[in-house]
Amino acid sequence: MTMATCNAASEFVDRHLAEGRAAKVAFVDGAGTLTYGDLAEQCGRMASLLAASAIPRESRIALLLLDTSDFPVAFWGAIKAGVVPVALNTLLTTEQYAYVLADSRARALVVSAALLPVVEPIFGTLPFLTHVFVSGGPTPPFARDLAAELRAHPPTAATAPTSPDETAFWLYSSGSTGMPKGVRHVHTSLIETARLYGDGVLGIREDDVVFSAAKLFFAYGLGNGMTFPMSVGATAVLLATRPTPEEVFATLGAHRPTIFFGVPTLYAAMLAHAAADPALSLPGLRACVSAGEALPAEVGHAWKRRFGVDILDGVGSTEMLHIYVSNRPGDIRYGTSGKPVPGYRIRLVGDDGAAVPDGEVGEMLVSGPSAAEGYWNQREKSRRTFEGEWMRTGDKYVRDADGWYTYQGRTDDMFKVSGIWVSPFEVESALVSHPAVLEAAVVPNEDADGLLKPRAVVVLKPGQKPDGLVPALQEHVKATAGPWKYPRWIDFADNLPKTATGKIQRFRLR
Repeated sequence: MTMATCNAASEFVDRHLAEGRAAKVAFVDGAGTLTYGDLAEQCGRMASLLAASAIPRESRIALLLLDTSDFPVAFWGAIKAGVVPVALNTLLTTEQYAYVLADSRARALVVSAALLPVVEPIFGTLPFLTHVFVSGGPTPPFARDLAAELRAHPPTAATAPTSPDETAFWLYSSGSTGMPKGVRHVHTSLIETARLYGDGVLGIREDDVVFSAAKLFFAYGLGNGMTFPMSVGATAVLLATRPTPEEVFATLGAHRPTIFFGVPTLYAAMLAHAAADPALSLPGLRACVSAGEALPAEVGHAWKRRFGVDILDGVGSTEMLHIYVSNRPGDIRYGTSGKPVPGYRIRLVGDDGAAVPDGEVGEMLVSGPSAAEGYWNQREKSRRTFEGEWMRTGDKYVRDADGWYTYQGRTDDMFKVSGIWVSPFEVESALVSHPAVLEAAVVPNEDADGLLKPRAVVVLKPGQKPDGLVPALQEHVKATAGPWKYPRWIDFADNLPKTATGKIQRFRLR
């Protein structure tokens, strides 16, 4: 019997040459452009480099790369060779990098020169890490220059005959409450997310230009900025620097993408930035997408009023690789995460595991073809999260009678006030709808009687002052969300603690 083979690099890279797109621009970054033909050649060189470096199939190679065209070259070149790329968050600490490099037992590290100082203290302490390749800058004596190495190796490497269910790549979860977890995905996961969300929801086309402020190192950004455009031969714009409102508006203005991907905190910050420049516009955009955290309804409505284009809010996860519940073009209900993406099934269950009726809060479980194999070396966590074909998301949701899903909070963020569940997100959305508020986070806090009540930490818009604002915000929440939900205490801060993916770290506030 002959086993079926499937290598994702064939589908996302080599296919475009066969279909006549060799001259089409695949990526634009700060250094220039990379065509699909250039990408295929560089990926072949990368695969040859790994073979010459005695890095065998199924071993891991860590990618600690800013968003430049070297990311897709290293990622797809490794997959072509049957080596497993492990994309690392570029905002971790030296201690966290030491953990993930040891945990993954990566044989090689491809690292952007700007990130070298953070990982340099680790070199020499990890017996498995035998090769370091540096992208885009000076190379110290113990490392090798990636560009020079690629030039020195032939582009003729064969594509490894991997199987559809073979591990293709790893992503590390954001680790918001501890060390990150290695999430293992197979070759077909990339194809499925592009088919179900990229095509099925976005309707991405070959003539699209996409820009994702969310970075390539995590699941949402990987689909946005690489997999989806490459699935149809479109062009992706990459931004290596931090996506501040100024940088993002400059990139949108310079390249005029048709699809933009962001996170709620960025959309809110961009609206605040745009308030100072009434002439600012975003011509050419046909779709905006948000994930990472639930999008407050007020931010969606304000964005549509200001720029004339809707934001498609959705929910996804590293474990499922991308979005599985989403609003859709022409079918949007702000304040909700939308409806299931076709190809995914959703259940809401109570603490007893039984399905909850419409209108009641339950934990969201999802089933679909892009589910991860599990966590690396964390069997108990895998067994608790992946239950047969269902994956526990840890998100609490309510479904209404029309099938729309509304986010309530993480399972460990929810709390009861006077015996009634309170969703931190609902109170936060009420606060953000006040014209003075840019961002808000809500956590439980004990009152003098030892009972839990909401406490809010609020970031004000530029020029706003906290003087006398607390009573006004409390009354606003009472009128918007409900009398028992108002924050008994309100603190003001310059910013909120967040993960690299833009999620508010409420546990730090608690």
